[in-house]
Amino acid sequence: MPKLKTNRGAAKRFKRTGTGKFVCFKSNKSHILTKKTRKRKRRLRQSVVVDAVNFRSLERMMPYL
Repeated sequence: MPKLKTNRGAAKRFKRTGTGKFVCFKSNKSHILTKKTRKRKRRLRQSVVVDAVNFRSLERMMPYL
């Protein structure tokens, strides 16, 4: 059985926690920041745990991470 390839785009955007969950950073933080409130921009800095619906597809994309 050959080795599986890691999806490099996914590997750059997600990382695995110690318990095996996936963590990613929120989007909409790159430009057009003047109209967004201070509170909203502060919350966009936080990382978020990926929901269970997308967990299996991420496991397939990153088999060794």
